[in-house]
Amino acid sequence: MKKFLILVAIVATTFVASDVWAQPDPPAGGSPPCGGPFGPVCPIDGGVSFLIGAGLLYGGKKAYDIGRRK
Repeated sequence: MKKFLILVAIVATTFVASDVWAQPDPPAGGSPPCGGPFGPVCPIDGGVSFLIGAGLLYGGKKAYDIGRRK
């Protein structure tokens, strides 16, 4: 049961992280928030979230393996 709860927590964190890190839409009638000297707006896509989630899963597996050896 404990393993299941940990897995649910990791999956939920991954999905929430993609929503939290997304950039908002530009305000209506105005220029984009990153326009001008910073260039065009470049939203963070799902690829970054996938890599973060994969890293968390890999790190969790490594930590689990180390804890199991002792």
